This record gives sequence, C-alpha cells and structure tokens, in this order.
Amino acid sequence: METMYDTLLQLPLFQGLAHEDFTNILGKVKLHFTKHKAGETLVKKGTTCGQLIFILNGEIASSTSSTDNSYTFTEYFQAPYLIEPQSLFGMNTSYVSTHIARTEVNTVTISKAFVMNDLFRYEIFRLNYMNIISNRAQTCYNRLWTKVPEKLEARIADFILSHIERPSGEKILKIKMEELANAINDTRLGVSKALNGMQEDGLLELHRGEIVIPNIERLVP
Repeated sequence: METMYDTLLQLPLFQGLAHEDFTNILGKVKLHFTKHKAGETLVKKGTTCGQLIFILNGEIASSTSSTDNSYTFTEYFQAPYLIEPQSLFGMNTSYVSTHIARTEVNTVTISKAFVMNDLFRYEIFRLNYMNIISNRAQTCYNRLWTKVPEKLEARIADFILSHIERPSGEKILKIKMEELANAINDTRLGVSKALNGMQEDGLLELHRGEIVIPNIERLVP
C-alpha cells in the first residue's frame, strides 16, 4: 500500500533524494496535515505564500484571472501536486491563483523557514527546486518569442495555450466574446465563427461566457 511518504517522493522536489536523507528530513520537519472537503478554498489569490503546500490525494481546481479580471482560466490538477512553488520567493510572494478542492483532498504543509534552514542544505533538493523555477521561467520566455499564427483558429489556440500551466487535461476559459476578440486583435464576428468551427471539430465547447476545452492536447500544434 502506498504511504504518504511514497506520495511525497513522487513530487519533483524530492525525486532523487536518498532514503536516509528523506527519513532524516521527516524526523526534523513539523508536517501539517489537513483534510479539505470538495469546494473548500485551499489558497486564495493575493494571500502571502509562506509555505509549500503538497496535494497528497484528490483533485484541485486552480483559477487565474487577468489583471483587470476580464477573463479567468481554470485548470485541474491531480495529486501529487505542489501549489505554486514559484511564489515562495521573489519580489512578489503572494499567490497568483485561487486553488479550490474539486474533490476531497489531503494536504501537507511545510513552512518557508524549514525550506530555507533545512531543506536547502540538501543539494538534490536545491537542484530540484532550481529546475522547477528555471523550467517555468524558460517556458514563459519562450512564449514571448513564439511567432503569432496567422490563421484565426490557431491564434485562439495560441491564446489559450499561452495562459495555462500544463498542456494536458481539461481547461475552462471564462471570457466575453468581445474580450477574446480584443485580445487576439480580431472582430467579434470573426472570433465567433472560428469558435463555432472549432466546436464542430470537437476541440472545445461553447457555453454562455465560457469556453470549455475537454482535452487541451488537441489544441497543441
């Protein structure tokens, strides 16, 4: 039977860590275990990130809004999952998304102080953490230099793909047609026709003020 420790070892932050070192870490750290009901908010956008929160089981919904709140992307993440490790350090140490339990989930929390004073002493942990942050930064940088597609349907797909955390699973975009048209520099009518064509092709589903992408992999070029 898989234990909580086995689940933690599946996370990128702890992969490659020697069993002896991991046992030593668990002997020092004060782990905070919490059970959350479906629909419960785990983290709210704008609150200070002072800990690492690990999702041990279940599924969460993570929603991120534009600065003017004109549109919101929602993604779903299955355990094991680490909530916003990039928000623990830097100029802005507030969460950028709101994370809600989609099903019943169990979490374990490790304080920022323990991360800095103890976990960073282990080279493999430092390397794993740097790789996570570096990969994220490189992905964001590459998006800035990607050529914008000419075809309207491809521009819509590019807009969606450039705002998501992971190119897999179901995504939901809450946005008005006018806002999407402005974002990709096209007309409302043109965007409406393109979206309906993409719906006919089974790439997405249109609802009032909402675009559901059941399988984001189908939008990846």
